[in-house]
Amino acid sequence: MPAPAAALPVTWAPRRNRAVLYTLCAVLVVLFTVLAVALPENWQFNDRVMMVCSGLLFAAVGAMLARPKVVADDAGLTVVNFVRSRRLSWAEVVRVNFRAGDPWVTLDLADGTALAAVGIQPGGGREQAVRAARALRDLVEERGAAARD
Repeated sequence: MPAPAAALPVTWAPRRNRAVLYTLCAVLVVLFTVLAVALPENWQFNDRVMMVCSGLLFAAVGAMLARPKVVADDAGLTVVNFVRSRRLSWAEVVRVNFRAGDPWVTLDLADGTALAAVGIQPGGGREQAVRAARALRDLVEERGAAARD
C-alpha cells in the first residue's frame, strides 16, 4: 500500500535553481545598467540604451529558465516548462518516470506520448527530487485510477 499522498494543492519547483537564477537576473540588469552609465562619452545614447536592453534580455532568458514547476490540485496537474504550460487531468497521466541519470521527471500520457515535467529535477538535490517524484507517482496512482474508473 503506497504512502498517503500529499495534501492538495501542492507545487514542486526547483527552488534553489530559482533563487540562483533570479539573483543572477537582478545582477545582470544592474551590471548592464551600470556599464551603460559608465561607458566612455564617445558612446551614443542609443548604445547605452542597447546595453540596458541587453541586460534585460539576458535577465528574461534567466527568468524563463527559472519558470518550470509542477502543480497538482484536485482536478489534475499543471506542468509549466521553460516555454509552454500544459494542463492535464488525472486520467491523462498514466505513469511517472524518474530513473537514475534522468535530468527531470517524465510523464507517460494516456495518448501514448510523454511530457517532461522539468519542475521536478535533481538540480536542487537528488533526494528531494526522488521524494517529489514518489509523491507525484502516488497521487497519479491514487487519483488517476479513480478518474479512469
